[in-house]
Amino acid sequence: MYDYDLFTIGAGSGGVAATRRAGAYGARAAICEEDRAGGTCVLRGCIPKKLLIYGAHYADHFEDAVNYGWTIESAHHDWRTLIDNKNTELDRLNGIYLSILKNNDVDLHEGRGVLSDAHTVEVNGKSITAENILVAVGGWPSTPDIPGIEHVISSNEALELPALPKRMVIVGGGYVAVEFAGIFASLGTQVTEIVRADNVLRGFDEDIRAALGTELGNHGIDLITGGVGDSITKNGAEFNLCLRGGRAYSEWVLSVYEEQAAPVLLDAEPDDETDQTFFVLLAHAVSQDSVGEFDPHILRERLAAGAADLPEQIARER
Repeated sequence: MYDYDLFTIGAGSGGVAATRRAGAYGARAAICEEDRAGGTCVLRGCIPKKLLIYGAHYADHFEDAVNYGWTIESAHHDWRTLIDNKNTELDRLNGIYLSILKNNDVDLHEGRGVLSDAHTVEVNGKSITAENILVAVGGWPSTPDIPGIEHVISSNEALELPALPKRMVIVGGGYVAVEFAGIFASLGTQVTEIVRADNVLRGFDEDIRAALGTELGNHGIDLITGGVGDSITKNGAEFNLCLRGGRAYSEWVLSVYEEQAAPVLLDAEPDDETDQTFFVLLAHAVSQDSVGEFDPHILRERLAAGAADLPEQIARER
């Protein structure tokens, strides 16, 4: 007899959604999390990033307001206030996730889950057994293996900086890097963005890439293309990022790489010296095939027709 029917490792959006649904159906369900319930999207990704974007947009609103007859004097932004209020909202959302788990009879085990065997998870020295174990650990920013990499921060730490930096170098040209470049530039940071490709957003529509590259410059962001980092050194209060054929200086070096579950470099262009695999992982994205497979209208039609190829667990629920 197992302790649970389902035990999930990781209380992010995916893990919570699956486990609360199991609990709602009457299964004995539990979940473990070493941080806070909510995962990347709620705590370190979509939500906090959007709050910072909303705050940064006011700089443009104040500038445009003059054209509409407004006189705005002594406008000043306080970074600490923005971060504190962002954290207050994340606390509220974390509370909602905890309530969702509780209201669906899901036990929450706080701590890091480690698989012992096919039906056992160790959490804080306690062995927990389950008939089914779901691993939903999400992703984590990855950084390149170069000298001085210990000096960089990732998008995680960028959301918790104690003060707004005067200067910043952002390494990477994906959508996460571009968003952070816009946020910090709007709030007054002198931003340099370094990408390996010929422009930002490799793989996106070429017209969008061209227009965005121009707008980054109009926004005061210094975009360096074809740049590859070699090393990072600390010189007093300043960090020096050395490139192949160039050098960039900053007080903070923000290395923004896409979220991933495995140590695979994402936000870079392959060259003859590397053999890299590239992925696009979005918190709420699914493939086009999955959209069709789980569209509720299509499911209802297939259920009514008695489709034999429905997923096994859905067929059982009929």
